[in-house]
Amino acid sequence: MSINPAPASAPLRIGLIGFGCVGQGLYDILQQQPEAGFEIARIAVKNPTKARTLPLNRFDFRADDLLQDASLDVLVEVIDDADEAFRLVREALCQGRRVVTANKAMLARHLPELVQLQQQTGGTLLYEAAVCGSIPVIRTLDAYFGAEPLRSVTGILNGSSNYVLTRMGEAGADYAPALAEAQQKGFAETDPTLDMGAFDPRSKAVLLAAHAYGAFLNPDEVLNLGIEGISAVDIAFAASQGQKIKVIAGLQRLPDGRVTVLVTPQLVGPESPLYSVDDEFNGVVIEADFAGEQFLRGRGAGGHPTGSAVLADLAALRQGFAYQYPKAAEAPEYASDLEVEIYLRTDEDRIIDLLDFSEISEEADEDEYVVGYVALAHLIRHRDTLRKYGAFIVRTGRLRPVSTNELVAEVSA
Repeated sequence: MSINPAPASAPLRIGLIGFGCVGQGLYDILQQQPEAGFEIARIAVKNPTKARTLPLNRFDFRADDLLQDASLDVLVEVIDDADEAFRLVREALCQGRRVVTANKAMLARHLPELVQLQQQTGGTLLYEAAVCGSIPVIRTLDAYFGAEPLRSVTGILNGSSNYVLTRMGEAGADYAPALAEAQQKGFAETDPTLDMGAFDPRSKAVLLAAHAYGAFLNPDEVLNLGIEGISAVDIAFAASQGQKIKVIAGLQRLPDGRVTVLVTPQLVGPESPLYSVDDEFNGVVIEADFAGEQFLRGRGAGGHPTGSAVLADLAALRQGFAYQYPKAAEAPEYASDLEVEIYLRTDEDRIIDLLDFSEISEEADEDEYVVGYVALAHLIRHRDTLRKYGAFIVRTGRLRPVSTNELVAEVSA
């Protein structure tokens, strides 16, 4: 008996907005995987004079033309302008369209509105590519852990800063040459502010909070401190403790049920899976109440890794998948009334006075550092001043309620 296979459905027609690293990566993947069932029908770019790998006649130069093309089944937005990305994605959802985006900064600022739009219009928005490149962390949180309480989600979410820290630790390099090497190899942008200042991983942490805890946060409420002020002294301090410095996004449920999110350099010991996540790689540790600890590791950036995440979203859309935000109905309160134990190195006494340590456990005048507890609210309020004066801060992982000596948690990265 012969069985005739069902006729293959027509490929989904994709409208691609942006043809930079991720757009080119997706195009390359689909060229190599024609059986995937997706066709990039139209590509919109902004600059008609920029040299590209495809002939000029393959491009449109008005993204709005793709929005008005009803023959396109899915719109994929992968541009680097957050404001324009929001305008385009919002308009597409208003039309009830299916949309995939990789723009984490735009999503972090506008996610509540975009989620509401989907509910009102029947549109669908997926964005796995916005966090950790090839690592399927968003869908894992939304679908697999949608019904299970999570104690914490801890991750290295930015490959650029992780590469710089790896080079400093391995080669004894100072920050500037390590950053220059990262830029030369394409792991860091010409303007590294978003990566090195921890703005990029903060946006990603905000997205993870929505799926891990149902908490829709304002990015400005979340502490982000970067590594612009780091030196070999700090790397040596960590090594003396048997630890490394990593930029860690820490999402944590407190004993009272509230949630806090911190994105800063942190001391990481060899007992943590994140200790060995080096170079441009990302890693995420999920600690669930019943499933225990789960660890995901992979390439967090690059055209093909991130393009693979876009492809996964396209396949999910074809199957009718949509994020459910299962924990949003009972979202926990966001907590900032905490004290954080930090290592601070600065040659400005006014910084120590400004932060108003409630307890100091260690001081080293020769290396100009101090270790102790500081109110989280002070760190958030004065983070721009800390950057201005080149102060460098590392979390130890310990938190406690404000103005008490009772330890709330000691979170290992």
